[in-house]
Amino acid sequence: MYSYKTYNKISSIGKKKWDLCAKKSNPFLSYTFLNNIEESKSIGPGTSWLANYLCIFDKKEIIAVAPMYIKLDSQGEYVFDHTWANAYYNAGGKYYPKLQISVPFTPVTGNRILIKDSIALEKQNEVTNYFAKIIINITDNNFSSAHITFCTKQESIALNKNTFLTRIGEQFHWKNDNYLNFNDFLNSLTSRKRKSISKERKYIKEKNIEIILKSGKEIEDVDWDYMYDFYINTSEKKWGNAYLNKDFFKLLKKNFSNKILIIFAKESGETIAAAMHIMGNKSLYGRYWGSIKNIKYLHFELCYYQAIEWAIVNKYKFVEGGAQGPHKIQRGYLAAKTYSSHYIANINFRNAIKDFLNKEKEIINNDIQTINQEFTPFKKN
Repeated sequence: MYSYKTYNKISSIGKKKWDLCAKKSNPFLSYTFLNNIEESKSIGPGTSWLANYLCIFDKKEIIAVAPMYIKLDSQGEYVFDHTWANAYYNAGGKYYPKLQISVPFTPVTGNRILIKDSIALEKQNEVTNYFAKIIINITDNNFSSAHITFCTKQESIALNKNTFLTRIGEQFHWKNDNYLNFNDFLNSLTSRKRKSISKERKYIKEKNIEIILKSGKEIEDVDWDYMYDFYINTSEKKWGNAYLNKDFFKLLKKNFSNKILIIFAKESGETIAAAMHIMGNKSLYGRYWGSIKNIKYLHFELCYYQAIEWAIVNKYKFVEGGAQGPHKIQRGYLAAKTYSSHYIANINFRNAIKDFLNKEKEIINNDIQTINQEFTPFKKN
């Protein structure tokens, strides 16, 4: 009944057909965002990400798609499997290339099996099971493993029933509890955390730092140049190289700016820092940040406090700050689970990874529980 085909260019599928499956809930899964990564050559030949987009057909109709890539290393994924690769290599195996189903360089949860809304729920379950069989078959014949990262909990449960292993991760998200304004949010915190945030924001204000928020057409050419330079500066400090290039930012300006919020900081008229966020339907996603001047608390102001304030005003439910960052806890963020699903072709190695993941899951669950119960920044009822 079903069939599938893979494409090395998303344009071979087309915007209309892709977006009918991706829908509009997550901007990172849109045709435009994924095509921008591809068209800018941030992925493709010469990189470790080779596009291999998956389409599932019912007769001649595309009913589901997936952002699938052949990976030549483990860079830019944010669900770390370097130790798995080393163990596999030491056992005499070849871990790379592998399959990766995710959004490149983007640690944001979202559906990875993108199914058209018009497909009935029962049939959607069939499609998910068919997807699992496809990935297993492709992997068994060509790769060491397949990794579906930052998928939804529901997807991980369904895939777990199809020989995939579930991996739990941890991020820190801010939740809007119907706050009236930033002060209302502050009042929900313990006295110590409230005073700490007030102190940090007061410091920035007394430094006469001007904060400017721009979105959509308000973002000028020079603003994009600043943002790219800040991104490069941070990337080189953190990782030694940047995943995204200037052409990617030019394409964002051309066709994605209506989803972009950039928060700038100016000192004496000079732009000294910026944080770029992407607007979803209910979530604001913090993505790139950089600064040319080391000013205490400026990172927290642009990446967290301004984002929270914007989310409250615009009635957004969540602010997601990306990977890592326990320092976010004292600024109103709580630990949240992330999910990924992994298929390992070699059964002995699969069993070893399964044991590892069971132990890791226990540690992360305990960590999340401890953070959210014992180290919560919020007042306890």
